[in-house]
Amino acid sequence: MCGIIGVVGADDALELLLGGLERLEYRGYDSAGIAIQCADGALWRCRAADGTRSVAALQERCGVAPEGATTGIGHTRWATHGAPVEGNAHPQVDCAGAIAVIHNGIIENHVALAARLRAAGHTFTSGTDTEVLAHLIEEHRDRGLDLADSVTAALREVTGAFSIGVLDASTPGQIVAARRVSPLIVGRADGETYLASDIPAILERTRDLVAVEDDQVAILTAEGLVLRDLDGALVEPTVLSVDWDVETAVLGGHPDFMTKEIYEQPEAIRATLAARRSEDGRVVLDELHLTDDELASVDRVVLVGCGSSYHAALLGKHAIERWSRLRCEVDIASEFRYRGPVLDERTLVVGVSQSGETIDTLQALREARRLGAKVVAVCNVVDASMAREADAVLYTRAGPEISVASTKTVPAQVVALELLALRLAQVRSTMDDAAVAEAFAALAMLPELVAKALKGAEHVRDIAASLHGSRDYFFIGRHVGYPVALEGALKLKELSYLHAEGYPGGELKHGPIALIEPGTVVVAIVMGDELREKLLSNVAEVTSRGASVIIVHSEDDEEAASFGDWSISIPAASEFASPVLSIVPLQLLAYHLAKLRGLNVDRPRNLAKTVTVE
Repeated sequence: MCGIIGVVGADDALELLLGGLERLEYRGYDSAGIAIQCADGALWRCRAADGTRSVAALQERCGVAPEGATTGIGHTRWATHGAPVEGNAHPQVDCAGAIAVIHNGIIENHVALAARLRAAGHTFTSGTDTEVLAHLIEEHRDRGLDLADSVTAALREVTGAFSIGVLDASTPGQIVAARRVSPLIVGRADGETYLASDIPAILERTRDLVAVEDDQVAILTAEGLVLRDLDGALVEPTVLSVDWDVETAVLGGHPDFMTKEIYEQPEAIRATLAARRSEDGRVVLDELHLTDDELASVDRVVLVGCGSSYHAALLGKHAIERWSRLRCEVDIASEFRYRGPVLDERTLVVGVSQSGETIDTLQALREARRLGAKVVAVCNVVDASMAREADAVLYTRAGPEISVASTKTVPAQVVALELLALRLAQVRSTMDDAAVAEAFAALAMLPELVAKALKGAEHVRDIAASLHGSRDYFFIGRHVGYPVALEGALKLKELSYLHAEGYPGGELKHGPIALIEPGTVVVAIVMGDELREKLLSNVAEVTSRGASVIIVHSEDDEEAASFGDWSISIPAASEFASPVLSIVPLQLLAYHLAKLRGLNVDRPRNLAKTVTVE
């Protein structure tokens, strides 16, 4: 979502802010801006609204930094309240233009607050909810409070989710920041203190990082950081641990981040599996700080996630039910807490998120904890909000993922959930040692098999070229092939902006088959299970209605290949390894169709890497 960057005490403040905004571009945005404290006691502001070119436009506009400027804030905005135009870009300012605010999140009671402020004489110039904060802080400053106390007082009045950074022209050399739900970190180096929404924005400058927790106010100066709660009491900082560097985020010769990350999938899986099995055959999940007795007491598992993480959870459900014999449900995280879920201390709720900051999933886990459930986070970012707040965490170890559309983190999530399923099976004694060893060995083969599947990229590109004029796509699968179909359809929608839907093959005749006609493309994911014949019958149904068909099949199933106009073979693998392999060509298909349409695969329109607003 929105990106935040700030610095106090840097001689190259403008350069640092613009560089930080560049590193935050992967979050998705439609406008950008900066504000810098000037030596003459004024604020200097520059903004641009040119879609995903806004940072580049900002660099062109800003020119030379004000003389003596060492303190400033910057922002990339993903529009929620107010159109993506320059007037709504951040930083937003108060009536006098002396207080500047950048904000990630939503102020839910902004309408009532704005009405009160207008009645008191404040003038609003934007359509954003953020501007309310600037005027609230101004109001408290006019009462004689200092900047930190004014921010604290303002935050007591607002409801919603936020992370903010605030500059005041009359308080030189200081940024005041705060957080509720949306992520925020602070970094420290010699004589400089940094603020950011994401670690990559400031990792080039420092590894001395601190997480700002919910309802904490951070006061940044060149001398360092002071953290307080909303009552003004000092709090101990939460120190972050980072074991990757900014170099991992460079392209390394690939044309774009998506290509790079697709080809990093074997290593992402290998890293997720590394050191997960002890010499005595036990599945070892070092970050899963729940005892065997605590896991054995579980009688139900609920998986929650959004987008691709939801699809990974659907695949995890199959493994958990098959191996551990536990009841397992999968919920879309944004709906979970609003349906009044029935949970207790014997329920294990697992939140799946690449970033560990996805607001819907984070709030679902918070609700689960409130209701007494055990909570586990499956995420890719060390010390993310979900990881810090859960009872236990299982890291996917895929490394930074920059492209907005998830690729390498998806198979890593599936593998992590399957490891959890094996651990549950062991503590419940639903699988013997030999069965666990066999299942683990099948997963251990995945890095090599995924690398082999990637060798078919040129064939997939040729298929995409043949389909260049097609606009309607249906993805179908049965059993573990159904979540793969959903993921394939999502990738195509995200990247190519083409109409795509995923269905269980058996559901076609319950409505969707009415949409099948000549020119429609159907992608069928054929698994070598007991539903294979049924899915091939579904393929015959759409073929007879004029659809063009792509069959994704195991390399040892040439009969299935004969049912399609095109076929894509994947290496033969076990029941719970084959879905990971099937996802690979669907990623490539979406990628090549998007490139043929001249689209930016790393930054799809309207999307954000980390969704931190509901």
